[in-house]
Amino acid sequence: MAIVPVPPGQLATIVTSLEMRSPPAPAAGPQKSALKLELWPAPVDRDRYRALFREIGEPWLWRGRLVMDDATLAATLDSPTTTVHVATRRDGAPVGLLELDFSVPETCEIAYFGLVPGMTGNGHGAWLMAHALRMAWKGQAGSPAISRVWVHTCDLDHPSALGFYQRQGFVPFERGVEIYPDPRAAGLYPRDVAPRVPLL
Repeated sequence: MAIVPVPPGQLATIVTSLEMRSPPAPAAGPQKSALKLELWPAPVDRDRYRALFREIGEPWLWRGRLVMDDATLAATLDSPTTTVHVATRRDGAPVGLLELDFSVPETCEIAYFGLVPGMTGNGHGAWLMAHALRMAWKGQAGSPAISRVWVHTCDLDHPSALGFYQRQGFVPFERGVEIYPDPRAAGLYPRDVAPRVPLL
């Protein structure tokens, strides 16, 4: 077995993509949560978005939106095929992110889905996913009906993420390896975050 070295300052992760080809059965009872889901309409405040993305993603070394310049991020978030919803506490503080991408006909990608540290394990994820699936399968007005919803996760994400998606009805269909600059080495996060993943 050959081991392929990962260059210093880079990360390697196994990415698993999962899909759903038909809507899940309705839940037996209503999903309840102390949280509220609100739409952040275009133009999305880039600073607020980045702050929430960073707070959610820091333990898992999310980088996708942080490496975009203002123009690219605005074009992505404000696209008519993108919707950004945020879970908030009663005091209005944002604690969860749900970003849906409808850019591929008849398809919805759950592009980003997450909760801030301390909010997982209390049923909030299932509540947020119920909203995600409802909106994903509803699609967008004037567009073809949705026939596929998909999401991806990696082995740097929350250790329960893959199992969570499968319990929601997603089925793995593809696995790959991604190598990219470590966001700590690039200065996007402090060098001491996510200590379970050595910074080389």
